[in-house]
Parts: sequence; structure tokens; C-alpha cells
Amino acid sequence: MRLTLFDLDNTLLSGDSDYGWGQFAIRHRLVDAATYEVKNAGFYAAYQQGNLDQMAYLEFCLEPLTHRSRDELDDWHRRFMTETIEPMMSAAGKSLVRQRLDAGDVVAVVTSTNSFITGPIARAYSIPSLIATDAELDGDRYTGRIVGVPAFRGGKVERVHGWLAARGEQLADYAESWFYSDSTNDLPLLEAVTHPVVVDPDDGLRAIALARGWPLVSLRDG
Repeated sequence: MRLTLFDLDNTLLSGDSDYGWGQFAIRHRLVDAATYEVKNAGFYAAYQQGNLDQMAYLEFCLEPLTHRSRDELDDWHRRFMTETIEPMMSAAGKSLVRQRLDAGDVVAVVTSTNSFITGPIARAYSIPSLIATDAELDGDRYTGRIVGVPAFRGGKVERVHGWLAARGEQLADYAESWFYSDSTNDLPLLEAVTHPVVVDPDDGLRAIALARGWPLVSLRDG
């Protein structure tokens, strides 16, 4: 039995869905552009440098969701998928996911980006399970808070173990476990699986992959 886990941003996607949602929200005036863009860019730079304050970022990016109903947000998200996400979905990434699903793997997306943004993206790949930072709902409104542990750094490992436990399983039950990621932030989960695969990595993760002999692949078209 084989388990295949995919990071989402800059791995399956040739871009960052969280940052992309912020840019989409600015473009369509769902947020105040003058202040939001500067803060969004700052948080994204911190993420790339590996020193993101995850809780501060979650408070920042979830707060705008509290001002609109779930139905309204879902309408905007459908437009976001067309304008922003679909151009990021490479043929190579889609093909790899399809291969693993057709082979009978247990497949999941494991992403720090919140579930409002990533749920429809996982479904667009036909991936049945999503392990994300879960945005809390109260009726049809987001509260601006999260539920449980953020799926970030070591939190990804904790959330994967919790997801498997809910299935009556543990990581050791799988003869092969694979995780595809681009980021040094995902080093804890890359070290937890039997087959870490480094995808279009940042410089830090590339150096680690080369030192440890981990495979390096690209899922970018062209």
C-alpha cells in the first residue's frame, strides 16, 4: 500500500494560491488595496525566507473573509479558480496526480494554506483528501479563527498523523510513503516519509536534497 502526499503551492501549482488570492482580492477590491498589498507582500517574503509568523499571517488573511457570506465568497472563488489557479495547474502536475490515483495510492494534499482557498483546488485535481489549515465557520460566516493546528512546518506532520489515525491507520502501515514539496518549511514531513521528492525547490531545500541524495524533479510545463 502506497501513500502519496503533495504540497500545493509552488509544487503542484506553479505559483502560490494564498498570495494569488490576496492579489485577486486586491484586484477586485475585496480588500483595501493600499494597506493589504504591502502587508501581503511582506508576509510572502517572510514565507520565502523561512521566518513567517504563521499565526500573524493567518489573522491577517482570514479577517477579510469575515465580512462576506460563504455563498458570496464561493462565487468569488469560482472566478479566482478561472483567473488565477487554472493557469497555475501544469499538465505535468495533473499527470502525476492521475498516475498515482490510477495506481490506487491513497492521495492527499497537505498545505499550510487555508481550507477556503485550497478546498476547490484539491477537488480540481480530483484529490480526495485535503489536509490544510482549517478556517473556522460559524453558520455561513468565517470567524477569522482556525480550527486545530495549522498545517505548517511540524504541524504538517502532526496533521498527517491525525488524519491517518482518523482512518484507523498510521504512517508505518504504508510500505511506501511519498511527499512532494518545494520548500524548506516542509522539511519535517519530507523527513517523515520513506520517499521525499523535492519539486522545483527553493535554494535551501535544493542544497539539502543534493546533500542527502533526494530526487529533484520539476512539474513546470515547458
